[in-house]
Amino acid sequence: MVEVFAGRTLLNKDGDFVDSEEALRNKVVGIYFSAGWCPPCRDFTPILCDFYTELVEESEPPAQFEIVFVSSDKSSDDMVEYYHDMHGDWLALPWTDDYKHELKQRYKITAVPKLVIVKENGDVITDKGRKQIRDRGLACFRSWLDAAEIFQNFKG
Repeated sequence: MVEVFAGRTLLNKDGDFVDSEEALRNKVVGIYFSAGWCPPCRDFTPILCDFYTELVEESEPPAQFEIVFVSSDKSSDDMVEYYHDMHGDWLALPWTDDYKHELKQRYKITAVPKLVIVKENGDVITDKGRKQIRDRGLACFRSWLDAAEIFQNFKG
Protein backbone atom coordinates (compact mmCIF):
# COMPACT_ATOMS: atom_id res chain seq x y z
CA MET A 1 0.00 0.00 0.00
CA VAL A 2 1.42 3.35 -1.05
CA GLU A 3 0.52 5.43 1.93
CA VAL A 4 2.52 8.61 1.47
CA PHE A 5 0.52 9.73 -1.59
CA ALA A 6 -2.62 7.63 -0.96
CA GLY A 7 -5.69 9.26 -2.43
CA ARG A 8 -3.60 11.88 -4.25
CA THR A 9 -3.54 12.46 -7.95
CA LEU A 10 -0.12 13.04 -9.47
CA LEU A 11 0.87 14.50 -12.83
CA ASN A 12 3.13 12.98 -15.43
CA LYS A 13 5.36 14.95 -17.78
CA ASP A 14 2.59 15.09 -20.42
CA GLY A 15 0.28 16.84 -17.96
CA ASP A 16 -1.92 13.76 -17.55
CA PHE A 17 -3.25 12.74 -14.15
CA VAL A 18 -1.89 9.50 -12.72
CA ASP A 19 -3.22 7.29 -9.94
CA SER A 20 -0.51 7.49 -7.27
CA GLU A 21 -1.19 4.05 -5.82
CA GLU A 22 -0.78 2.37 -9.19
CA ALA A 23 2.28 4.40 -10.18
CA LEU A 24 4.14 3.94 -6.88
CA ARG A 25 3.16 0.40 -5.90
CA ASN A 26 6.13 -1.80 -4.92
CA LYS A 27 8.63 1.00 -5.58
CA VAL A 28 11.26 2.96 -3.74
CA VAL A 29 10.07 6.57 -3.96
CA GLY A 30 12.25 9.65 -4.12
CA ILE A 31 10.37 12.77 -3.08
CA TYR A 32 12.21 15.62 -4.78
CA PHE A 33 11.66 19.00 -3.16
CA SER A 34 12.95 21.54 -5.65
CA ALA A 35 12.30 24.86 -7.42
CA GLY A 36 13.31 26.49 -10.68
CA TRP A 37 14.47 29.71 -8.98
CA CYS A 38 17.03 27.78 -6.90
CA PRO A 39 20.56 27.53 -8.45
CA PRO A 40 21.56 24.37 -6.49
CA CYS A 41 18.31 22.75 -7.70
CA ARG A 42 19.11 23.62 -11.30
CA ASP A 43 22.57 22.17 -10.74
CA PHE A 44 21.36 18.86 -9.27
CA THR A 45 18.28 18.19 -11.42
CA PRO A 46 20.28 17.11 -14.53
CA ILE A 47 22.30 14.70 -12.35
CA LEU A 48 19.06 13.26 -11.00
CA CYS A 49 17.76 12.96 -14.59
CA ASP A 50 20.77 10.86 -15.57
CA PHE A 51 20.41 8.68 -12.45
CA TYR A 52 16.70 8.11 -13.15
CA THR A 53 17.22 7.43 -16.86
CA GLU A 54 19.87 4.79 -16.19
CA LEU A 55 17.83 3.07 -13.47
CA VAL A 56 14.35 3.21 -14.93
CA GLU A 57 14.55 3.74 -18.68
CA GLU A 58 17.73 1.86 -19.55
CA SER A 59 17.56 -1.05 -17.08
CA GLU A 60 15.91 -4.33 -17.98
CA PRO A 61 13.67 -4.80 -16.10
CA PRO A 62 13.28 -1.16 -15.02
CA ALA A 63 14.34 -0.49 -11.44
CA GLN A 64 11.57 -0.28 -8.86
CA PHE A 65 12.05 3.44 -8.42
CA GLU A 66 9.93 6.50 -8.95
CA ILE A 67 10.42 10.18 -8.23
CA VAL A 68 7.70 12.60 -7.22
CA PHE A 69 8.59 16.27 -7.69
CA VAL A 70 7.19 18.57 -5.00
CA SER A 71 7.57 22.14 -6.19
CA SER A 72 8.63 25.16 -4.18
CA ASP A 73 8.15 27.38 -7.22
CA LYS A 74 6.32 30.66 -6.80
CA SER A 75 3.54 29.88 -9.28
CA SER A 76 2.00 27.01 -11.19
CA ASP A 77 3.46 28.43 -14.44
CA ASP A 78 6.95 28.53 -12.91
CA MET A 79 6.60 24.94 -11.76
CA VAL A 80 5.37 23.69 -15.14
CA GLU A 81 8.18 25.47 -16.98
CA TYR A 82 10.88 24.08 -14.65
CA TYR A 83 9.33 20.58 -14.70
CA HIS A 84 9.18 20.50 -18.51
CA ASP A 85 12.54 22.13 -19.19
CA MET A 86 14.76 20.32 -16.72
CA HIS A 87 13.12 17.31 -15.10
CA GLY A 88 13.18 13.64 -16.05
CA ASP A 89 10.13 11.64 -17.06
CA TRP A 90 8.93 11.24 -13.48
CA LEU A 91 5.82 12.35 -11.59
CA ALA A 92 4.87 15.57 -9.84
CA LEU A 93 2.44 16.67 -7.18
CA PRO A 94 0.23 19.35 -8.78
CA TRP A 95 1.34 22.83 -7.69
CA THR A 96 -2.18 23.61 -6.46
CA ASP A 97 -2.19 20.63 -4.05
CA ASP A 98 -1.72 21.96 -0.51
CA TYR A 99 -0.47 18.53 0.54
CA LYS A 100 3.00 19.85 -0.35
CA HIS A 101 2.97 21.85 2.91
CA GLU A 102 2.20 18.70 4.90
CA LEU A 103 4.99 16.83 3.11
CA LYS A 104 7.50 19.60 3.85
CA GLN A 105 6.57 19.43 7.52
CA ARG A 106 6.60 15.65 7.67
CA TYR A 107 10.06 15.42 6.13
CA LYS A 108 11.40 18.56 7.85
CA ILE A 109 12.23 20.38 4.62
CA THR A 110 13.86 23.70 5.42
CA ALA A 111 15.71 24.26 2.15
CA VAL A 112 15.71 22.96 -1.43
CA PRO A 113 16.89 20.89 -3.18
CA LYS A 114 16.17 17.91 -0.98
CA LEU A 115 15.71 14.33 -2.15
CA VAL A 116 14.05 12.17 0.48
CA ILE A 117 14.02 8.45 -0.29
CA VAL A 118 11.06 6.66 1.31
CA LYS A 119 9.49 3.23 1.60
CA GLU A 120 5.96 2.66 0.30
CA ASN A 121 4.54 3.59 3.70
CA GLY A 122 6.39 6.91 3.71
CA ASP A 123 9.05 5.92 6.25
CA VAL A 124 12.37 7.57 5.46
CA ILE A 125 15.18 5.42 4.06
CA THR A 126 17.42 8.48 3.77
CA ASP A 127 16.94 12.22 3.61
CA LYS A 128 20.37 12.53 1.96
CA GLY A 129 19.44 11.18 -1.48
CA ARG A 130 21.12 14.09 -3.25
CA LYS A 131 24.43 13.59 -1.45
CA GLN A 132 24.32 9.81 -1.92
CA ILE A 133 23.70 10.12 -5.67
CA ARG A 134 26.56 12.62 -5.98
CA ASP A 135 28.91 10.43 -3.91
CA ARG A 136 27.94 6.92 -4.98
CA GLY A 137 25.94 7.16 -8.20
CA LEU A 138 23.81 4.15 -9.07
CA ALA A 139 25.33 2.08 -6.25
CA CYS A 140 23.16 3.87 -3.69
CA PHE A 141 19.97 2.46 -5.23
CA ARG A 142 20.81 -1.08 -4.10
CA SER A 143 21.03 0.01 -0.46
CA TRP A 144 17.73 1.90 -0.77
CA LEU A 145 16.07 -1.14 -2.31
CA ASP A 146 17.35 -3.40 0.48
CA ALA A 147 16.02 -0.96 3.08
CA ALA A 148 12.65 -0.64 1.36
CA GLU A 149 11.61 -4.22 2.12
CA ILE A 150 9.66 -4.64 -1.10
CA PHE A 151 9.45 -7.54 -3.50
CA GLN A 152 12.53 -7.22 -5.69
CA ASN A 153 13.14 -7.96 -9.32
CA PHE A 154 16.07 -5.58 -9.66
CA LYS A 155 19.24 -7.21 -10.91
CA GLY A 156 21.63 -4.23 -10.96
